[in-house]
Amino acid sequence: MRLYLPATLDELDDHAAALSARRAHAVTAALRAALPDEDDEGLEFAAQLMAADDSLELLAGRPGAPRLRLVVSVDVPDSAVGPTDDPDAAPSAVRLLTTVARDDVVCVHVDEPEARDEVARAAAGDEAASDALDERDLLWYDATELGGIPR
Repeated sequence: MRLYLPATLDELDDHAAALSARRAHAVTAALRAALPDEDDEGLEFAAQLMAADDSLELLAGRPGAPRLRLVVSVDVPDSAVGPTDDPDAAPSAVRLLTTVARDDVVCVHVDEPEARDEVARAAAGDEAASDALDERDLLWYDATELGGIPR
């Protein structure tokens, strides 16, 4: 199953470290029901955007992390995924039950460095900055390029 993990760039700095179990996003039955006119690509994009929103929450709790949203795409077995325990969670929300090794990362999506100020304000609760981020595209990086992501 393809998962979109909200993360922070400092989590990628330790090449040996795994990404911990956490809330993630995927194309779920609930997401398909919420967006019945979307094709698979549109549903994957929606799940990725919801993970980017969760990345802001992570940034709020990690003041030393670079102020850029990060979504890590991974493929995991279905047995590594469970339901989220939050009834108010987005329809794409699931729970990653295991850690994910860096070798399992397929790609990442990250804000361009110019978005840093907006991300910082959005992570601090600024609604206008959050709205502005909705208009920004995340940049794609292959797993082999993780060390070269601009900050």
